[in-house]
Amino acid sequence: MKKQLKKLLLLVAVFVLATTVYGQAEKVLNLGGIGTGLYAGLEFPVGGVITVGPAAYTDWNFDKFVIAAKGNFYFDNLFNLPPEWDVYAGANAGWKISDDGQFNWGAQVGGRWFWNDKWGINAEFGGGSGVNGGVGVTMKF
Repeated sequence: MKKQLKKLLLLVAVFVLATTVYGQAEKVLNLGGIGTGLYAGLEFPVGGVITVGPAAYTDWNFDKFVIAAKGNFYFDNLFNLPPEWDVYAGANAGWKISDDGQFNWGAQVGGRWFWNDKWGINAEFGGGSGVNGGVGVTMKF
């Protein structure tokens, strides 16, 4: 029992250090437009360099809706970026809501630049069957 408790405490200590000392991932709301439509997404940190959250996409005619879950890994510390910059890559999976609903999946890469403590601009590029990327604004909350 003592060995298991020591292992658990060590695991908690490593997790706390990893999520505080090396952390760049933050809670954000992304909104914007893409070549084929509009997008919105939330990101919640689950580790110092990982976020997960919901995202929604639609085309300009509002006849294609995609609801997805996204995960991103942040490379800010690896590239030694200042705090106002974010660079990330990740994957997504979701469902296209239409007459012929279908499973969607894809990958994305992106970046952000914050001009103050709360607001920034984002650019994301993606591929797969559900995400196309785009340019928009980001708000930290």
